[in-house]
Amino acid sequence: MIALSMNANRPFIDKTHPEVYKAMAQAAAASRKVAHAAGLTDGLIELVNTRVSQINGCRTCLSIHAPAARKAGIDQLKLDVLPSWHEAEIFDDRERAALTLAESLTVLDKTVDRDEIAAEAGQHLTTEQISAVEWTTTLINAFNRISIASDHPVFGAKQD
Repeated sequence: MIALSMNANRPFIDKTHPEVYKAMAQAAAASRKVAHAAGLTDGLIELVNTRVSQINGCRTCLSIHAPAARKAGIDQLKLDVLPSWHEAEIFDDRERAALTLAESLTVLDKTVDRDEIAAEAGQHLTTEQISAVEWTTTLINAFNRISIASDHPVFGAKQD
C-alpha cells in the first residue's frame, strides 16, 4: 500500500520507497559523525539545518531542526533572527562561515564565487569542517525536498 500525503495525490516518497530513505538516513548519520569528528557541535549543525530549511520553506524540517537547535544550546534569540543573520551581530565567526557555506549551496547563484567563499570560511573552519558543513547542507537540502515532495506535515502537529 502506498502512503499518501494529506493532499492524497502525492505519495510519501519515503514510505513508498523506504530503502532509498533508509540510505538517506544512513548518509545523514555518517555526515553527523564526521562533523563531530571534525569538531563541529550539534548546535552549529542544527543552525545550518534550520537556516537551509528556512530558505527552502520546509515546514517539516523546520519543526524538527529548530527545536533540535534549541536542545543543542542555540539561544532562541539566534533562531528568532536567523533569517537576518547577515546583519545580526550575535553570530560568531564560525557560525557566519558555516551559514555562508550553507547558503551558497542552497541558493545556487552562478555569480557567487564559491572559491572565495571557501577561502573566507577557511579562516574560521578547517578543511574537514568545511567539508562537514557542506555535507550537512547537501543532505538537509535533500531531506527538505523529500518532505516538500511528499507534502509532509509539521512534525508533532495534530492532524484533523
